[in-house]
Amino acid sequence: MLRPMPSKIRSFLMRGVDADPCEVEVDLDEAALAKETIVGLPDAAIRESIERVRAALTNTGYQFPNGRLVINLAPAHVRKEGPIYDLPIAVALLQATGVIRDHRPDESPPRLHRCMMAGELALDGRIRPVRGVIAMADLARQEGLDAVLVPAENAAEAAVAGPTTFGVRTLAEVVGLLNGLLDLEPHPPPDLGAMLRAAEAPIDFAEVRGQEAVKRAIVIAAAGGHNVIMLGPAGTGKTMMARALPGVLPPMSSAEAIETTRIHSAAGELPAGQGLVATRPVRTPHHTASAASIVGGGAVPRPGEVSLATHGVLFMDELPEFPRTVLETLRQPLEDHVVTISRSRGTVRFPANFLFVAAMNPAPGGSAGPTAASQKAAERYRARISGPLLDRIDIHVEAPAVPWKELSATGESSSTSSATMRERVLRARKTQAARQGEDVLNGRLRGKELDTLAPMSEPARSLLGQAIAELGLSARAYDKVRRVARTVADLEGAEGLDVQHIAETVQYRLLDRG
Repeated sequence: MLRPMPSKIRSFLMRGVDADPCEVEVDLDEAALAKETIVGLPDAAIRESIERVRAALTNTGYQFPNGRLVINLAPAHVRKEGPIYDLPIAVALLQATGVIRDHRPDESPPRLHRCMMAGELALDGRIRPVRGVIAMADLARQEGLDAVLVPAENAAEAAVAGPTTFGVRTLAEVVGLLNGLLDLEPHPPPDLGAMLRAAEAPIDFAEVRGQEAVKRAIVIAAAGGHNVIMLGPAGTGKTMMARALPGVLPPMSSAEAIETTRIHSAAGELPAGQGLVATRPVRTPHHTASAASIVGGGAVPRPGEVSLATHGVLFMDELPEFPRTVLETLRQPLEDHVVTISRSRGTVRFPANFLFVAAMNPAPGGSAGPTAASQKAAERYRARISGPLLDRIDIHVEAPAVPWKELSATGESSSTSSATMRERVLRARKTQAARQGEDVLNGRLRGKELDTLAPMSEPARSLLGQAIAELGLSARAYDKVRRVARTVADLEGAEGLDVQHIAETVQYRLLDRG
């Protein structure tokens, strides 16, 4: 007597922030001695899944089969991790024992071989959320599958990618749905436009007293995609301004929001029930963070802070307090806007398209004193940041202590608001888009393009040459000055670069070493 063919359930595996197909195969031989084996490079969480599946089946009222059980996760040469295969394994077992049957094409329930699913099982049969669901849903859409079955908390996330999405809460619901005994409505597709329009920044720049010069620098940074470092004593509002910066940037597009959501979901950072990251993220890693947590890594690489900040802001407070080895890992992402992580089993690329904002005190104690010893201590403190990293930061701006008169002022504040600053940014970006094409910022132009798009008057060229000679600017810093000057001109609606544009930009090279 021939044994039945192995059961096969479609699932996925994460490769960076993208999903690759993974087929969960279950072979059951009830005539052999009882033994369960999971193959296909599973991690500890997957090897333990057989016990979760056993308890979930039993506590839901189904029988765990007796006999030799082999579970294969294909492709076998790629390492798998996490509890996402609990649900596919349980469904494959129920199919192997005849509890779940596949349906003919003319029947209404989703056909099992045309579904993709993932989920972690609780011991009582509940289905818990997992990471990477939006990438799985996008993969199912690309492969033309009928539907995806995901934990109810992940349904909004999966629906963003477009396929028919069923959010399930228990294993019994899955059985009822697949057997046509439960009439479960698909999760409605989200209105991305409405979600993005409703997004608001948590802090308004109107709440920041004083610091108008820093706000001007932030407008330039937001308009041109330039990186910023703020230098000033403790308590001058540097952190507050960094957190308010997303309110100055243009609203996220649907493509940006979906990519940001994919990254956060892949990292397990997307809150359960949230379908879309609709506001630009602000990531603020502590100075004790490791290099792997900043740029990403691990045996199965996961995105780091530079990727989680994509389309938003990466804010590193007290920059000199970060280990030198961590700071140097930022050099490649700041230039290429991607992170490439190589392992023996392959290479993964993560997006890293973020606006870098840093802050530092003048000295370790918070401010530099007037004595020669204090000045030397301040110089040693600044020297913790390497010249090559400073070269990659376009704007260096001082954030001085706010006078008591401004702090204690009552009544309506005259402080510039986020709405006013955003209006200037949008106007400059509109100018850039008309001249350069959509989605091209001054911070990303190539040298030849910059020569064409940033023509300088002779007085401006002479002033720039004098600044390079006196400050000892590197070739990269020279390039940064031209890019920032182009943005300053865009904010003023000027065609070419004049003396005032170069003069303002040179002031933003505060930390350059001669």
